[in-house]
This record gives sequence, C-alpha cells and structure tokens, in this order.
Amino acid sequence: MLAAMPPSVPSPPLSGDESARGRGDACPGTLRLHRADDGALARVRIPGGVLSAGQADVLRDAAERLGDGELHLTSRGNVQVRGLPAHCGGELAYLLGESGLLPSERHERVRNVVASPLAGLDGRGEADIRPWLSALDELVCASDRAAALSGRFLFALDDGRGDVGALGGDVTLTARDADEALLRIGPSHDAVLMTAAQAPRAALIAAETFLEQAPDAGAWRVTDLPGGIGPLLDAVLHRLRQAGLQVTRTTAPLPQDPGGPALGVVSGPHRTAALSLGLPLGSVSAPQWQTLADTARHHGSGELRLTPWRGVILPGVERTAAAQLLEELGAAGLITGPDSPWTGVGACIGRPGCAKALDDVRATAKAASGPGGALPVYWSGCERRCGHPHGEWIDVVATPDGHQISRVRGEKRDTPATVPGSPGALAAAVAAARG
Repeated sequence: MLAAMPPSVPSPPLSGDESARGRGDACPGTLRLHRADDGALARVRIPGGVLSAGQADVLRDAAERLGDGELHLTSRGNVQVRGLPAHCGGELAYLLGESGLLPSERHERVRNVVASPLAGLDGRGEADIRPWLSALDELVCASDRAAALSGRFLFALDDGRGDVGALGGDVTLTARDADEALLRIGPSHDAVLMTAAQAPRAALIAAETFLEQAPDAGAWRVTDLPGGIGPLLDAVLHRLRQAGLQVTRTTAPLPQDPGGPALGVVSGPHRTAALSLGLPLGSVSAPQWQTLADTARHHGSGELRLTPWRGVILPGVERTAAAQLLEELGAAGLITGPDSPWTGVGACIGRPGCAKALDDVRATAKAASGPGGALPVYWSGCERRCGHPHGEWIDVVATPDGHQISRVRGEKRDTPATVPGSPGALAAAVAAARG
C-alpha cells in the first residue's frame, strides 16, 4: 500500500466555478472542497472503486461526523461527501490519509481510474486486470508530470468484456487475453497493441504525452484537442517506442456499452460468489453503508468494489449464504434485483444542494417512481445533466415549464417532450419512454 499522508494538511480553499484551463481546474477533491448550496462537497477518488471494509468505515465516519450523514457514488465509482463545513478539510484529509485513501497530496484529484468491477470474479473477462490497477495508481502517484492532469481526465481498465471501455476514457487499456493488451486514446478505432505487462506504464506515458499538448490547446481531456486524436496517438506511439516498449499500431472496434453488472448473486468459476447491489439514486445513509462494510468484513473477502453505475460488488461470499445475505441487504433498502423500481434510476443532487437546479429532482423521482423498464433513466435538475449515464438512456431534465423527457442514443437525442403535470403524469411518461 502507498504511504499514508502526514496529518499536517491545512484546511483547503473552496473551489469556484472555473471551467477553462486558463482559469484552473475546478473539479473538487479532498484537498480542495467545492462550494454547494448544502455546504462544502468533497470527492474522494477510489481508483477502480476498490475499498477495504476498514476504508469504508473511514468514509462513513467522515459522512457522519463532518457531513450530512450520506455517501454519494459518482459515475466514475468515486465517493462524495456533502454538507461539510467550509473549514473541515484538514480533519478530512487526516482521516483519509491515515487509511490509505489519500496517498499523495499532489495527485489526489488525478487518480481517476475506472475498472471492470467483476474482473476476476465471474470468469467472463479475457484477463484479471486488477494488477494493472495497483500498478497504474502507483505509477501515477510517483509521476511529477501526471500531477498536472485535470480532475476530469479518465483512465479505463477493461478486462475485455467491453463494460468500462465504453465509458469515454481518455486512455483505455483493454485485455485481449492474458498476455496482450490494447491501448486506446479517446473514442478512436485506432489502437496500440502491446504485451499485458507493459500496459500500465504505457497508459502513464500516453497521459504524460497528452500533457505536452494540453496547455497550449486549452484541453482538459483528449477530445478537447483541436487537432483531433490522430496526432496525439502518433506522438504516443513515438514516446512508447522511445521508452523501449514493443508496440504495434492496429485497429479495433469500439465497445458498445452493455451497462453495469446485473444485480443479484454473481456466480463464477470460484468456490465463492459475489453480491451485486444498487444504491437508490446512487446514495446511501451511513447505517446502510455500515451494513455493506459489515457484510464484506464478516461474510465476504473484506473488499467492496464501487461501480461506475453507482452500485457495489461484494466478492467472496459463500454460495450457500448468498441468497440470505441478499435478502438482508434488500431489507436494508439496497437494490438487489431487476424488479426494484429504483433499478437503473439515477439523479443529480438537484435542489436544495445545487443553486443551478430548477427542481428537487430526487424528491420528484421518488414521487414519480414506477415499474422498471428496459432503459436506465436519469433525472437532472438543469441542462448540465451532471453525472448522466452513457450509451442509451432516458433523459429527464427540469425546465421552467416542467420536465423534458427524451431518449438518448450516444450522441443522438430524440426530440424531447415536455411534461408539466403531476407525478403521476411524469411516471406514466417515463414508463412509456423506458419501454
């Protein structure tokens, strides 16, 4: 484990609302809190979503003692704590540093890594990419240059099933088999083939190469580069060969987003199983979070894996106990199967937490809840659509005239229909759109 951060961290400033590279990176972290209408917000990076039960306890303690008592998952498998006092940053940083959740002050906002959450559990991936995860995180935290990445830059580690590879990573590693890997820059069919052992180092070199072009172009992410991705890929290939890596340029189809892991008991080639759970609207109370941590500690492997679909995987559960544990977690208010009205439903924080929101979309979503559907649905308090899913989904956006509902397919969006009526009318319109 990387060394914990020393307990001498000053309380950090609150971030404003900057968006251009020239005005600074406004993405919140744990050393730079974000000002919201419900208090300060901290975003704790959890590379690959992997937590120990003890680290989960620390996050719960922070939410109870310093925040609003809830933990909120993001679309990158990170954790947000809201409702914080403006000057609690030093205490929060100490808690996280002591538990290994804050291994580097300079890199705490750039440790953005999503990874296939079922890697090594269900036998479906081409290879177990967990060694990539720990290696890449250590390489990033040891790189002075990588500290200049923005809080928006994303690494994706896909075990070959095509799940996180479809989430729009800036640098994506995909397992071809146990010995080979593909590196992709942004949403390009062009890729670089290499040995699996070289993959984490290649991902870091790709990110550092991007940084050579980013400041002059005002780019936070690879898709912001005005010259497109092609010149960057050429430069990355050159840097990889300079570093002595044996790489070959190739092409590969882009993965189609299959959505997150199915909810319920996950079986595989092992003696044990895993539990796949959803969090209603991506948030849980401190007692619910404690239930998850205790289940992992006493009945599983002691590990929790947070997913980019705002769910939690608990590996290492005895097969004979899995069904009973799933029932108990369902009784605690967690989503355990496709029949829940909350399956596939997400929302931004809305009012009163966000000043830009036009509606308390979480309350509206609860009032308009109905049977599940084939597509995920996401409720947004304004047109920014913070935290929305990828792929195909039903978009519900609050407007001054009601809520606009449309179906999104990648970059294409159907003509929205405005529903100004009651929760019942909203529920009917959303159910019809989900199919």
